[in-house]
Amino acid sequence: MADQFDLVIIGAGPGGYECAIRAAQLGMSVGVVEMRDRLGGTCLNVGCIPSKALLHASELFDEAGHAFAEMGIIVKDVKADLKQMLAFKDEAVDGNTRGVEFLFKKNKIEWIKGRAILTDSGGIDVALADGTGRSLTAKHIVIATGSDVARLPGVTIDEKRIVSSTGALTLEKVPGHLVIVGGGVIGLELGSVWHRLGAKVTVVEFLDQLLPGMDGDVSRNFQRILKKQGFEFKLGSKVTGVELAKNNLKISVEPAAGGAAEQIEADVVLVAIGRVAYTEGLNLQSVGVAVDPRGRVIVDEHYKTNVEGIYAIGDVIAGPMLAHKAMDEGVALAEQLAGQAGHVNYDVIPAVVYTYPEVASVGKTEEQLKAEGVDYRAGKFPFTANGRAKANKTTEGFIKILADRKTDRILGGHIIGVNAGEIIAEIAIAMEFGGAAEDLARTCFAHPTLSEAVKEAALAVDGRPIHM
Repeated sequence: MADQFDLVIIGAGPGGYECAIRAAQLGMSVGVVEMRDRLGGTCLNVGCIPSKALLHASELFDEAGHAFAEMGIIVKDVKADLKQMLAFKDEAVDGNTRGVEFLFKKNKIEWIKGRAILTDSGGIDVALADGTGRSLTAKHIVIATGSDVARLPGVTIDEKRIVSSTGALTLEKVPGHLVIVGGGVIGLELGSVWHRLGAKVTVVEFLDQLLPGMDGDVSRNFQRILKKQGFEFKLGSKVTGVELAKNNLKISVEPAAGGAAEQIEADVVLVAIGRVAYTEGLNLQSVGVAVDPRGRVIVDEHYKTNVEGIYAIGDVIAGPMLAHKAMDEGVALAEQLAGQAGHVNYDVIPAVVYTYPEVASVGKTEEQLKAEGVDYRAGKFPFTANGRAKANKTTEGFIKILADRKTDRILGGHIIGVNAGEIIAEIAIAMEFGGAAEDLARTCFAHPTLSEAVKEAALAVDGRPIHM
């Protein structure tokens, strides 16, 4: 095993492993230091993949119990086998992590199992998993260590009764009452899983809307849909403490603006107030790598830190903490290091909430365009007017397209609806090529499909939808 590489990447999450694969394709010798016992980082092990497996399984369970009869499918005594459902989730994790391991072997990437400590601009000491050590040198070092859950002051996460997203994926029984601290993507997705399986779910959010940063129109409608499903919300509120009683938890909740506190009793509390850059133990300060006040590594437009030869990508730098953003950065950086023109368009990075229905967004929100003084037009089309949605009885939600009033160039797209996470790609592709709403409006979409609503929303930008 070599100790000298063209490129060493610290972290084998989506950004790190895609950077490694692309660099190997471009002829570099690549080593990846990863302290987990499986590749794939948070996303594949305790994030994107396991949560989507549980969302899929719980959604089918919910459909079998409530929607099948309307379609003439009679299923009696539908029950959830939680142990098997969690095994199904684990199988998804195993398949994906093994897939990355196969790709490492295929591309001759060395996986160095251990914890990395930077020694200088081209050196890394690794505390190996077997208790020994190893020193590496590299022309280029990439920090791709990702993020960790943000902690709530005064509340200790034990991953049993007070859990992070990690513990919420492995609960041994369905809680009678689940209180979620934070009305963002992670909390609402995991809340959906346990709500479908029978838990009462209460969401406590500091701000006055769900999904902070999402289009306000989307957020308001989404809250209405979740409330109809049975979610309870305490917006503009903060959790100030959690008391562990023998049989339950007592959560102290106060108005964010100040006021009298109340207590909520629950079986499990999920702390989902966001994530923070993870740089623990890297020795950044000694090496001189600069970080911002939030602990994120500071980089330039080419992902270079202030220390020559050291780069950073993904959740550990500024920007949306999304796996696909990290992936694109990893590929772009590998190509730049090989002398190519790697690039990421940060104006066209979609975001998806994998609830039912899904929520998806790309580009600017109406609030952002108004704040920037951009003159725009909005086209909106509801799924209640879409033939496929009506046939399938999946009519909740809408598609909204925002376009520049003068040039008609698409500035943003926002969707609530079934398969929103897939449909948003159509708008993203149009935006990537500088497309106008008229371009989508004049594209022939297959009928009957949910994606026809994209065409109708584009037509609505010009005030001429056909089916509304």
